[in-house]
Amino acid sequence: MKIALIGYGKMGKEIEKIALDRGHEIVSIIDIDNLHDFDSEAFKSAEVAIEFTQPQIAINNYRKCLERNMPVVAGTTGWLEHLPEIKTACEKEGKTFFYASNYSLGVNVFFAVNKYLARIMNQFPNYDVTMEEVHHIHKLDAPSGTAITLAEGILENISRKNKWVEGKEAKSGETTFGISELEIRSIREGEVPGIHEITYESEADIISIKHDAKNRKGFALGAVIAAEFTKGKKGFLTMNDIFNF
Repeated sequence: MKIALIGYGKMGKEIEKIALDRGHEIVSIIDIDNLHDFDSEAFKSAEVAIEFTQPQIAINNYRKCLERNMPVVAGTTGWLEHLPEIKTACEKEGKTFFYASNYSLGVNVFFAVNKYLARIMNQFPNYDVTMEEVHHIHKLDAPSGTAITLAEGILENISRKNKWVEGKEAKSGETTFGISELEIRSIREGEVPGIHEITYESEADIISIKHDAKNRKGFALGAVIAAEFTKGKKGFLTMNDIFNF
C-alpha cells in the first residue's frame, strides 16, 4: 500500500518504520516546511494519508486531503469542534476519513473494559469515580482525547454522572460534585507517552483500572492497521469498525 505521511515528528517516524516493516511504501512526507507538496504527484499517488500533527493545523490538513479525495487516518486530537464538518463531507460528498482518539490496540481494549466496569459500578452508588491522565509536556490539549473518550464511556453507563469536568474546574466545595460530575485531572510532565487511570472509591475500598503506554509503538501500529483497513472504503470510520468488543 502507498502511504503519505503528514507530520514527521516522533510519531511520524515511528509510523514510517512500522509501515515499512509491514511491506508498505511511503510515497510522500509532508511537514511544516513543504506544505506545497499536497499538490505533488507523489502525494496524489498515495492510497491513504496518515496525519499526526498539531490541533491548530490538523483541520486544514484534513480539508486539503478531502478536497483531493485522499482518504485520511487522523491521529491528531484537540480539533473536535470541526468533527461535524468532516462527517458531513463523508456522508454527503463520499469522502473517506478514519478517526480515533487513540490508535493503540491496548487502549481500545481498555475502552471496552472501561464501559463494562462502568455498567457494573452503576449498581453501586456508594463508589465515586474520578480519572487522571498523564502525558508529556509537548501535548497541547487537556484533557486528552483518550480521556474524553473514556469519560464518555463512563457517562453512557453510570446514571449518577451527567458530565465531565476538568479537575481545576471541579466544584469540590459543592454537594453536586461527586454525584453528577466526573472529574478528569490532567498532568503534563517529562516525556510520558500516556497514562490513563480510572478510580472508583468508597469508604471501604478502591477499585482502579489503568493503561500505561510504554512507548509510541502501540499508537503507530494501530494507525497503520487503521490505514490498511481504510484502503478502498468510503465514509466516516472508527476503531469500532475494525474491532467488535
